[in-house]
Amino acid sequence: MNLASITKSIGRAPKSKKAMQESQDLVRQLSREIRTVSYLLHPPLLDENGLAGAIEWYIQGLTERSGLKIDLIMAKDFGRLPDDTEVAVFRILQECLTNILRHSGSRTATIRLVKGDHEVSLKVQDEGRGIPADKLTGIQSQRSGVGMTGMRERARYLKGDMSVQSNSHGTTVYVSIPLIVASELEKTQRAG
Repeated sequence: MNLASITKSIGRAPKSKKAMQESQDLVRQLSREIRTVSYLLHPPLLDENGLAGAIEWYIQGLTERSGLKIDLIMAKDFGRLPDDTEVAVFRILQECLTNILRHSGSRTATIRLVKGDHEVSLKVQDEGRGIPADKLTGIQSQRSGVGMTGMRERARYLKGDMSVQSNSHGTTVYVSIPLIVASELEKTQRAG
């Protein structure tokens, strides 16, 4: 449907013209939001510039939208990781920051991303109210909500580990993923 053509054919009827203009504005807004969601699910920058570029882009947008102050500690020459690892780390980071915004009450977050010879490690920390003890026990015993389970499964798929520590001064999520296993998984997927 072409709303611009319909708007022209309406002529000068003020109520109809206003309704059509509002419809056009709504379609433009929905288009922008769909594009944003698409980028958040798998940002093209992840493929084009790698994990470091995608994380910087995501943090900039999140900071602008939410006001959350985010410190990123990452080597300038971070480089590339296997595709599956980049997607997993990006999605885990997204979920961590979403949890901080939704649940922690913290206005700050610190991210430390380190690539070693044999593994990549991610640490995401906030200064919020912490996770209640009963919920933390569930998370640590791997009986937790969808977000935490998804993060753990992404790490586990790549033979990695995830742990969560929390108290009344904040929460820290640690993730480590071996790079050798990730590289082997990627080769197997390409061959199969």
